[in-house]
Amino acid sequence: MSKIIDYYFTPISPWTFLGHDRFVAIARKHNAAISVKPINLGRVFPVSGGLPLSKRAPQRQKYRLVELRRWAAHLGIPMNVQPRHFPVLGDIAACWILAALEQSDAAGVAMTGAIGRALWCEEKDITDAAVLGDIAARLTLDVPTLAERAAAPDTALRYDTLTQEAIDRDVFGAPTYLYAGEMFWGQDRLDFLDRALSK
Repeated sequence: MSKIIDYYFTPISPWTFLGHDRFVAIARKHNAAISVKPINLGRVFPVSGGLPLSKRAPQRQKYRLVELRRWAAHLGIPMNVQPRHFPVLGDIAACWILAALEQSDAAGVAMTGAIGRALWCEEKDITDAAVLGDIAARLTLDVPTLAERAAAPDTALRYDTLTQEAIDRDVFGAPTYLYAGEMFWGQDRLDFLDRALSK
């Protein structure tokens, strides 16, 4: 039986970015397929008890920066934890990822990682279609087709459908990895996912 991991995330999440490459490596090690599912956390939080960053208590906001710096240093990732273009809406980037998935699963995975790097390492505005087009071009994807498909109504509908699917499956944060009916929330749970895939 083939192994499939459902990968729920928002492309603007720093935790998604920090875990992405390790997650992809773990999936590859176990010959597991990744089902890429960008979602809108703005819809997930109200039904799951979560709060957007701006509405969290100051203590939590301050500690979030401590943890981001700690994890970035631990993983050796040169990350700016307070990038110029954040906070930012992730909807446009999510639709570009969905458009990339139409070209191939690998393209969707690569686009996800590259968008995270653009935001958290390269000081890029991932709501800018020109920036997203440059990212796609670096990945040698079909940029005109991606731009057209990202703006298509059925792509927005797919994004909404995935968000509702996540809500229905009790996803409450990003990244969330679902494998064999078991949920793993957060990039700091990747070791547990690795063990589950080994069984």
